[in-house]
Amino acid sequence: MPTKNELTDSDNRRQFLKTGAAAAAGIFIVPRHVLGKGYVPPSDKLNIAAVGCGGKADFNIQQAYNGGTDNIAALCDVDDRQAVKYRGMFPKAPYYRDYRQMLEKEARNIDAVLITTPDHMHYKIAIAAMELGKHVYVEKPLTKDIWEARQLTQAAEKYRVVTQMGNQGSSGDGTRQTEAMVRSGMIGEVHTVEVWTNRPVWPQGVKSPKDRGESQPVPAGVDWDLWLGTAPKRPYHEAYMPFRWRGYWDFGTGALGDMGCHFMDVPFRALNLGYPNSVECSVGSVYADFFQEAFFDDVCPPSSAIHLKFPAKDSNGKELSLSWYDGGIRPRLPEGCAYETVFGNEDGGMLFIGTKGMLSAELFGANPRLWPESSFKDVKLPPPARPLVEGGEEGHQQQWVKACKKGVGTYTSSAFAESGPLTETVLMGNLAVRSFLYREPKSTGGFSFPGRQKLLWNGEAMKITNFEPANQFVKRDYRTGW
Repeated sequence: MPTKNELTDSDNRRQFLKTGAAAAAGIFIVPRHVLGKGYVPPSDKLNIAAVGCGGKADFNIQQAYNGGTDNIAALCDVDDRQAVKYRGMFPKAPYYRDYRQMLEKEARNIDAVLITTPDHMHYKIAIAAMELGKHVYVEKPLTKDIWEARQLTQAAEKYRVVTQMGNQGSSGDGTRQTEAMVRSGMIGEVHTVEVWTNRPVWPQGVKSPKDRGESQPVPAGVDWDLWLGTAPKRPYHEAYMPFRWRGYWDFGTGALGDMGCHFMDVPFRALNLGYPNSVECSVGSVYADFFQEAFFDDVCPPSSAIHLKFPAKDSNGKELSLSWYDGGIRPRLPEGCAYETVFGNEDGGMLFIGTKGMLSAELFGANPRLWPESSFKDVKLPPPARPLVEGGEEGHQQQWVKACKKGVGTYTSSAFAESGPLTETVLMGNLAVRSFLYREPKSTGGFSFPGRQKLLWNGEAMKITNFEPANQFVKRDYRTGW
């Protein structure tokens, strides 16, 4: 962030728009009624560059643009087909395929960057923008690797920019109500949390085109090399883009990465969880041949159950347990809970188990319910734990936009100071999954699965202390040139 004496060109432009013309006219503020009802002066608009124009970006761009209260000043996508809509909507916004060229040429014209790309490119784009002093909004999960999440958390503080991760439920009313109920002590000291999702809804646990040796011609309008970015080189196949990349380890983070930052955000905040002490897991498998268990290194498994332990939160000194289930797996339903209520939401849900009762909730902490119901008749609910956000979940992007205008230090629901550590915890699950699938190299005797164990985690050092091969999944290597 530049000092007062080192204003960026964007700051100078905004300052000129606010004072230059008005001073020449002998006034310092132009009354809004002079400009016309509903008119927003250009100097009041945040100039936003969007990296990624399709899929979730469609929603993010519209919410950030907000019908014209703010400005889309530049567009970038490696796939021209995905960019057609917004190139037509914003014909004056320069269009790029390479985000590096966009940042180089448009740095003076933009204030903030909206990043909606596959997971493997989040970090590189975000850090490049932050180094230029640009505010950033990054889709969930914040990064692909634990190391990257730690770096972005530190960068937000270093470069003093406004940040937000795209887990919009963190701005929802349900998250705040569920947080408040857990913190109030209504269900006593929470010792167990169960979280589950119906994802994946895309192929996982299947042999990939790469493993089958398949390739296809690159479609016109697609820069395949730029789409690969930091990922290892491989031939193009339609199985990877524009959406199904989530199930491939080189690009995505599977069901956990897709939904973990939504579901685990609520217990992470409500219980003030930090780094876990340990993680272990089991995964669903496929059977290629009779009694031949098969795992494919290129793809995420079809299902998984992940168990994290956190430092003691209760008076008994016992570790807190948080378990995650995906691919259709659900936890055991405790006595006193109604099946259809707890498991009724197709996206998934969460269950807090305490010393005095239980609390269930749906995606984004919605519809919290206390169990057993007979123990909580006529109970008075505590007020929300944090101030409500205008628009709730759908106000998530505009909350960030308004914070960018107000300046560093303005609250956002999922600033990197919170979403960075949350992402690290979510990605601990994938570290366990990949370690679970790890096979000893053939040179050592071959094909045993030593990663099937409880992994002990030193959060400060970002290191597994009892199984060294697992540490290769803390930070990946980028392709040459990236």
